[in-house]
Amino acid sequence: MSLLFADEEFQGAWRELDEPQLDGGWELFTETMGVKIYRLYDQETGLYEYKVFGVLDTCTPELCADVYMDLKYRKDWDKYAKELYEKDYDGQTAIYWEVKYPFPMSNRDYVYVRERRDLDVDGRKIWVILARSSPETPCEEKSGVLRVKDYKQSVALESDGGCGTRVFLNYFDNPGGMIPTWLVNWAAKSGVPGFLTDMQKACSNYRSYCQRK
Repeated sequence: MSLLFADEEFQGAWRELDEPQLDGGWELFTETMGVKIYRLYDQETGLYEYKVFGVLDTCTPELCADVYMDLKYRKDWDKYAKELYEKDYDGQTAIYWEVKYPFPMSNRDYVYVRERRDLDVDGRKIWVILARSSPETPCEEKSGVLRVKDYKQSVALESDGGCGTRVFLNYFDNPGGMIPTWLVNWAAKSGVPGFLTDMQKACSNYRSYCQRK
């Protein structure tokens, strides 16, 4: 199977750790707990694409990458993950992910592909994970669950020089349906810092989780 992502996409992700690319309309959205979140308005959807820069000060980048990749563990710590697993669809591996939405909204599901590379950049160790929706994957839609067809995410992780991790995260997600765009954008403001907090906690509990398995 051909590689899912081009080398340039991995290079572009880690370079943001050194030189954030914020030209072309990016604006500072919020800053919290040492994390800066920028957003870019998408005319077509009325939604925003996000870039996140920050430090997770209690976990190493390799641990972050391992936790991020572990789908079974994600179900253990992410209260919004209803279903999450990797599956072979006609020779192509993809991930199915159903996300719980509050009543009366319908749950959303994703079918996406991802790839992780552990890079050595002039002696620097950088972990990059890329993901994007895969509408061509033959996975039937469920009744009562809305399929998210436009999703992308890239993550770059590097040591902060101590016990923590410098993080770059870029994502766009169009949940579709009748959710007001202001609500989607508000959820991003609270959801991203919340996710990073949960991620740190998940990292600190990962060893005991692996021992329990």
